[in-house]
Amino acid sequence: MDKALFSYALRMGDSTLVLAQRLGEWTGHGPALEEELACANTALDLLGQARMWLTLAGETEGQGRDEDRLAYHRDVHEYTNYLLVERENGHYGDTLARQFLFDAWHCFLLEQLIESSDEQIREIAQKAHKEALYHLRRSTDLIVRLGDGTPESHKRMQKAIDDAWFYLGELFLDDEVTEELAQRQAVPLMASLWQPCLEYIQNALERATLRCPAEQDAQHKAYRGGPQGRHTEALGFLLAEMQHLPRMYPDATW
Repeated sequence: MDKALFSYALRMGDSTLVLAQRLGEWTGHGPALEEELACANTALDLLGQARMWLTLAGETEGQGRDEDRLAYHRDVHEYTNYLLVERENGHYGDTLARQFLFDAWHCFLLEQLIESSDEQIREIAQKAHKEALYHLRRSTDLIVRLGDGTPESHKRMQKAIDDAWFYLGELFLDDEVTEELAQRQAVPLMASLWQPCLEYIQNALERATLRCPAEQDAQHKAYRGGPQGRHTEALGFLLAEMQHLPRMYPDATW
């Protein structure tokens, strides 16, 4: 088994799956119908990407676990998603800050994965990149609107960015998985994405009249441990809800 490829596909699948689940929580609770539908559509896009990554992980592992088995029958410590995506939704500004930071990283990553030496990674990236570009345009536009909106929306958006900032740095950390795959030119080193991503974020926040938090706060003070299975309690509650029926009726079929 290609352990590095399995771990990376699982990491990406878990991250997109958990974020899709978080966004889905806004269904029926959005601040406006248009935004509620946009959240649902983004969640569906990410769910489709999660299916591709988890299918790749299952095929690479070769132990008969398909996308559903990987999604619904692993415990919290077996999930390897980044901590940013498991953060609770909070108010809508908190959700947008989380989405904006994820989208910026995701777009730059997929842009590199399109050139991957691994055919399966390349195919997933080609399908996901167009969706990610739309997600980034939308989240950037909303960050600018709210940041440069009313005094109240500006204040809330600034705090949302400040709070999410400490989760950003983990996305750019390399470990033995990414280093091995980078040697094979299957994925880029995550650290190589930091500068272009930071520049994009800084430019967007400037347009939004928002202050960009200190770079060292994202890097040296970053929360970390998600890819190693160390998570916040928020993920446990999310998985309990998501996995409830499949675990109660493990052999049920439609």
